[in-house]
Amino acid sequence: MPAYHLTTFGCQMNEHDSERMKGMLESLGYREATSRDQADLILFNTCSIREKADDRFIAHLQEARALKRRSPDTVIGVGGCWAQSVKHEVFTRFPYVDVAFGPGQVHKLAEFLTSDSLTAQGYFAFEGFTGDLPAKRAREFQAWVQISVGCNMSCSYCIVPSTRGREVSRDPAVLIAEIEALAADGVSEVTLLGQNVNSYGRDLAPERRLSFSELLTAVDHVSGIERIRYTSPHPKDMREDVILAHAELSAVCEHIHLPLQSGSSAVLKRMRRTYTRERYLDRVALIREHVPDCALTTDIIVGFPGETDADFRETLEVVEEVGYDGAFTFIYSPRRETEAAAMGEQVPHEVKVARMEQLVEVVQRRAQERAQRFVGRTLEVLIEGHSRTDPSRLRGRSRHNKVVNFDGLGSPGETVPVTITGASSQTLTGQMSLVARAGRS
Repeated sequence: MPAYHLTTFGCQMNEHDSERMKGMLESLGYREATSRDQADLILFNTCSIREKADDRFIAHLQEARALKRRSPDTVIGVGGCWAQSVKHEVFTRFPYVDVAFGPGQVHKLAEFLTSDSLTAQGYFAFEGFTGDLPAKRAREFQAWVQISVGCNMSCSYCIVPSTRGREVSRDPAVLIAEIEALAADGVSEVTLLGQNVNSYGRDLAPERRLSFSELLTAVDHVSGIERIRYTSPHPKDMREDVILAHAELSAVCEHIHLPLQSGSSAVLKRMRRTYTRERYLDRVALIREHVPDCALTTDIIVGFPGETDADFRETLEVVEEVGYDGAFTFIYSPRRETEAAAMGEQVPHEVKVARMEQLVEVVQRRAQERAQRFVGRTLEVLIEGHSRTDPSRLRGRSRHNKVVNFDGLGSPGETVPVTITGASSQTLTGQMSLVARAGRS
């Protein structure tokens, strides 16, 4: 059997796409290799959201080139957003690459591999869903479900619309059938994926259209699905019906990832985020009203062009006020063909770094404070495996999306009650409870 090795960079959508690539390759008779030097096909699923992701990928690609020099029949493939973003130059810059394809063309990889002549090919049209392909899941009990592709927003710093195209929603009947099949296959937790999940369905014909909250309701009704997560929503579309779904639907988890990006309305306007600081905080207040114990996480960019000390202080104020359970924080880096890259008033790197250090301190302090509310409580924890730092303990995740390391017995995929005994900004620790079943907390 020919062997493949796949390296994934970037977001959950890329992880989902990679599972589909693996499933497709194994349906063609390939097996997964444990290292690149054992592979006949070396694949990369790339990200281009930040410059650091580009740099990391190029270093890996250079290693693949060296392996191809030793074994000229090795096929090198590059997929994902980076490939889409450099589609006009990928083969001239990297002549040792055999096949390149964008996120909407994953299925073309199979066509390339089964063709009579493996001459260099590029596939970059926006078509098809990877969700329609077979998958090889990382865990049998958890699954990504792609509900839409593309994005209709025009954030001035982001290249996603140019790499994944306009927003297209999958047919709800197809989605529910997929989730029913997953449940029948032992999946108990699904994560719904889209660049802007809560604008789902608006492009569908009226007779097939469901809103995102209606889709959540339909998934909640699928027997066997115990947990529903989703990423990522946009604050402008975080409406009350979606928030109420967290309060009223038993499978929808008590966690919302609500990207902030900046706490300054002036910066948000330059980012073209289409909401203000006040609108964002109004959404947070509505979440706290209907789901008081909801865990809130976010994304924040520091050093966006024109960001002043006053703008940055406003971001810190929002972080203090909201008290996030966690945050992904990023130093702004210009991306090709974006409006922000051409803006004046680029913030000096040393200023960005200093602001990042301040931001991380506040995020972690507030997350640590928020985490204390779990100490003494018993939470339902879905076991994912052994603790990464202590193999004698188990690791799982609560409905709040908090990692829990605990003492006890169980197997991956089981949901067990764990009494929380300690909490840091990122993880909880505990002891498996002797009670028959944890109450929802």
